[in-house]
Amino acid sequence: MAPFATKVIRLSLKAVSAVSAEAAGRAAFWIFCRTPSRKPRNGKEAALLKAAAPVMERSQRVTLSFAGGWVVARHFERRPGGSGPRVLLAHGWGSRSDYLATMIEGLLSSGAEVIALDWPGHGASPGRSLTMPQAVRAIDAAWRHFDGFDVGIGHSFGGASLACAAGAVLCDVPARVPEKLVLIGAPSEMTWSFKGFGKVLNLAPKAQAAFEGMVERLSGRRVDGFDATRILAALRKPVLVIHAEDDKEVPAEHARRYGTVGPNVELHWANGFGHRRIVSAAPVIDKISAFLAQERRESRLRRIA
Repeated sequence: MAPFATKVIRLSLKAVSAVSAEAAGRAAFWIFCRTPSRKPRNGKEAALLKAAAPVMERSQRVTLSFAGGWVVARHFERRPGGSGPRVLLAHGWGSRSDYLATMIEGLLSSGAEVIALDWPGHGASPGRSLTMPQAVRAIDAAWRHFDGFDVGIGHSFGGASLACAAGAVLCDVPARVPEKLVLIGAPSEMTWSFKGFGKVLNLAPKAQAAFEGMVERLSGRRVDGFDATRILAALRKPVLVIHAEDDKEVPAEHARRYGTVGPNVELHWANGFGHRRIVSAAPVIDKISAFLAQERRESRLRRIA
């Protein structure tokens, strides 16, 4: 948020909190969930969208419905001769599937089938807000439509959402667990973002408690229950975590938390690419392709032996 807007919101919430901390917390939650404008913020983003257009035009647009809304996914069939995994690809907060065009190209070149989601309030999907329960329901809708995925790849919020979907954080949505997960610049838990946003808005303790309590109202689970490290530790599925130590949006400490989960998690540092350029960096895409091919290669070698 712009500094002036932040000051106005702080003063407004302080006034509301003086009357009702509960109302202030609810208001803070919906501000927190409001998605940014879809318009490119600068010339660089406009150029990225233009460059992505030829890639995105080769996909089939699919509408996926879930309780309370719908989203758009882009389906990229395997190229002729391709035998790679079916991949669910999820972008980060304030982004869209178009910004992952370079990664999509890399995955298609490796033989994969790719389904790229646009979250509610992002890209071609409707709305102006996004919550983690909505994201989990969108993943579930994609899972049901495409009959499951071999791999889930998510950047930032998208990575956290895939982990939460695998952990069945919603009581009415089954666990959606791919054989492999790739988390790129992804936060490891939601408490961090809620505490940080509360500090930005100078929320009083009771308003902060009401703000965090909205998560339990929507999901039936406390905010500290959305901890991706606990989920991955219980799953024991192969996970590749890619992060840059120079990431200024999601601190590298989140990747280090993932790294302590166990032997099923491989931590790979992609330093120098920050939080956004990391998704289109050639070394990162090569690393992901090698990770996805590893089991298939080992399986072929076992058959030969």
